[in-house]
Amino acid sequence: MFLFLKILLAHILGDFVFQSEKWVKDKEEQKIKSSKLYLHIAIHALLLLIVLQLNLATYGFGFIMIIISHFIFDVAKLYFQKKKTKRVWFFIDQVLHLSALIFVAAMYANFNFSVEDFFTDKTLLLAIAILLVTSVSAIIIKVFITQWNPESKNENDDSLAKAGRYIGILERLFVFVFVITNHWEAIGFLLAAKSVFRFGDLKSSKDRKLTEYILIGTLLSFGLAIIIGILYSYVVTIV
Repeated sequence: MFLFLKILLAHILGDFVFQSEKWVKDKEEQKIKSSKLYLHIAIHALLLLIVLQLNLATYGFGFIMIIISHFIFDVAKLYFQKKKTKRVWFFIDQVLHLSALIFVAAMYANFNFSVEDFFTDKTLLLAIAILLVTSVSAIIIKVFITQWNPESKNENDDSLAKAGRYIGILERLFVFVFVITNHWEAIGFLLAAKSVFRFGDLKSSKDRKLTEYILIGTLLSFGLAIIIGILYSYVVTIV
């Protein structure tokens, strides 16, 4: 495991710390002809050499595998990704890199991982709770409050697409984490912060219906997250 953590550290530094946005844009424009692509791979190689303490006699084959696979995955992403699929290919690329690191680590150390070890009662319960807090709660809130729907379609509305849905999901996740970690005071801080940001919208709209609509949605969102968090905290102690 220690070997995996070392090469993972090298990957994080190379892909996220020592790679600027200008390099990324240059690679996307020039693709395999980009000098930044090869400089990026060279930095990865240098970081790997450092974390492996220049011990190529032992880790030489794994070092070569990581560098070559990293180059192949990066080039494939550059050629296959489109403007609309950049986010998808970002995650695909990172999963492939992580898989390569796990494979190399397993070649040199005892890196046993069993699916049965992951799918325990507690992990499955946590997965269910997260789904309830995010997707299920979003649908419940939508079904409940769309009977009013006071929002008018304004051509000058410059809000982000689906921003409300994502904000709701994030706030419920935060509340859920605060509940299961017994940090109830943080929920009050989060609610106060949201109220401050929403105050300008409500004041400028001068629409009582919109104010009530937002208030109902917020209370439902926080309430569902709190209930699910309490239920999870109770059930996880008895499984």
